Amino acid sequence: MSTAIGADMDRAQTNQEQRVDDSTQEGLAVTIYNADLALVKDRRRLTLQPGLNRLAWRNVSVEIQPETALLSEASGQLPFELIEQNFDFDLLTPDSLLKKYVGRTVQVIRTNDDGDQEIEDAILLAANDGIVLRYADRIETALVGHLAFPDVPTDLRDQPTLILHLAAETAGEGLFELSYLTNGLAWQADYVADLSPDGQTMDLNGWITLTNHSGIAYRSAQIQVVAGEVNRVINERPEAMMARDMVMASPQAMPEQESLDEYHLYTLPRPTDIQNNQTKQVALLSAPQVTISRELRVRGEPYRYQSRSHDGWSQRPVTTTLRFENEGDSLGIPLPKGIVRVYAKDSAGNAQFIGEDSIDHTPRNETVVLSLGESFDVTARRRQTEFRKLAGTSAYDYAYEAAFELELKNAKSDAVEVTVLEQLPGDWSLLQESQPHTKEAANLVSWRVTVPAEGTTTLSWRALVRF
Repeated sequence: MSTAIGADMDRAQTNQEQRVDDSTQEGLAVTIYNADLALVKDRRRLTLQPGLNRLAWRNVSVEIQPETALLSEASGQLPFELIEQNFDFDLLTPDSLLKKYVGRTVQVIRTNDDGDQEIEDAILLAANDGIVLRYADRIETALVGHLAFPDVPTDLRDQPTLILHLAAETAGEGLFELSYLTNGLAWQADYVADLSPDGQTMDLNGWITLTNHSGIAYRSAQIQVVAGEVNRVINERPEAMMARDMVMASPQAMPEQESLDEYHLYTLPRPTDIQNNQTKQVALLSAPQVTISRELRVRGEPYRYQSRSHDGWSQRPVTTTLRFENEGDSLGIPLPKGIVRVYAKDSAGNAQFIGEDSIDHTPRNETVVLSLGESFDVTARRRQTEFRKLAGTSAYDYAYEAAFELELKNAKSDAVEVTVLEQLPGDWSLLQESQPHTKEAANLVSWRVTVPAEGTTTLSWRALVRF
């Protein structure tokens, strides 16, 4: 602290607390991250007095992290030094007022049979499961009448309030910004895909879903959301409440997108209100006629190559997938992680839900693959046909030879293609196969098997694996 400020503080009395409420607000911006975290930047106009100032900055988030609060003045012409700050979150309620008056004198007001009021002083001894009152000549545990309190304790607030003690060199009016991190605000991306009747394209719409359970509303706020995983040191905090309302904002204007360090920042096109305990959706993208491809997949397990199987035939799920490229004029923006819900039209033209899958943060020009569920008409079963242990006396020199069959059945009236993915362990080689494979990775091979309409195709292979 400077000598001048110190001298002023020694001579000055603490100024009366200045109430800084929403009526002084001139700007509000909120940046929301994926992991229940937001940065609030609240600008309000106020006047400082020379020396000590006590500011009651009202209506801050109930979930504020007070240690992150930062106060600044826009013009830089009102130098000050922040000395102390307190977060008052003990809100005024009948119960909290009672507890604050334990040990203090209250008035008990009764109305007699004639309608006249009788007032008697009493000391509030306890306010737990009930109240205990000490009168001049007795103690009572049941209240007859009602209580009156002379004032509201200074540490009880009707709104969450941050108390700021600061020392100012000079008097003056300025625009001050209080920024802080808070829990209780979150966002996610949600996508809706509507497949075309021919199954070759889809219309993809994306939404930014904002959720507010921070204890206060944010009105006319400039909202930005950050896509990416920001590293945080996590402390134990109370579990947040669920939002109760759903509001869908106008989809006419899309958020602007830009790179922010290793993340992506999306700015909503206009200020918006986010009420407490509310979920709001704002349009993120609208991409018509995105080219897609469909694929049926069957996947095996690597442990099947290490022991003899006695199960005989075992059913394997045939997963239906949808694939598209994040590119083109209408798409081609970084896609925040979220859930994609897919709809297809039935014979009457009604949209029906056919599955959903989550996607991770996806840059431009990347491929998105969605698993939608299991095929009803295309089925698969598999069995081990041969197994031999060729060598091995320790954990490092085992060698096995195993053979398998995979039977694919198609109940559809059209032929289908099924991708068979097989993960082979250790050092492997395929000794025999009924059709050529493709090596997808060091321990992953695939076959593309055509299954005729209302027909069956059997894929067989023999593998040598060493550990």
